[in-house]
Amino acid sequence: MKLYYKPGACPLASHIALYETGRPFDIEAVDTAAGRTESGADYRAINPKGYVPALGLDDGSILTEGAAVLQYIADSHPAAGLAPTAGTLARARMQEQLNWIGSELHKAFSPLFREGTSEASKNDARSAVAGKFDFIEAQLADGREWLVENRFSVADAYLFVVSNWANFTGIGLARWPNLAAFVSRSAARPSAQAAMRAEGLIQ
Repeated sequence: MKLYYKPGACPLASHIALYETGRPFDIEAVDTAAGRTESGADYRAINPKGYVPALGLDDGSILTEGAAVLQYIADSHPAAGLAPTAGTLARARMQEQLNWIGSELHKAFSPLFREGTSEASKNDARSAVAGKFDFIEAQLADGREWLVENRFSVADAYLFVVSNWANFTGIGLARWPNLAAFVSRSAARPSAQAAMRAEGLIQ
């Protein structure tokens, strides 16, 4: 497998999941603005959507969309325990989390990364993110460490990556102690440390 990524962006979740499997894989950074990979390839020839992540599979095919990539990694490596068994309510709960993180929390951050966004629009986005964080904080208030069945899954990897953006967008996590603890717990996992190091985010 080969993961196409942009440092610190949402593919970091897939990067973490790949390390969790303990199996070998390759990575290649993408300049999405220029549409080129680190090796100089035309990224749109790899993924016509132009954004990351994209996962190159061993048969030469390409899988896109973060939630789909995460679930594929989990299902391809069942021994890693990154997702509940397909067809169970727990699996549906994990998919529920993935869909919400992708469609609500992730998208709420978008104006904060979009070039040309006005300060007023950025403030509106920060307020929207705060509302999403309130929801997560309430979920984590029952003392759970992880989102589903209290076991680390690909949904946790995705939530960690997106929630951690708060530390770089003028939001911070001080208002949400349960979420802040979740982010710290996730960041301490060897897989997260390895992925962030490989992407140049930490030393």
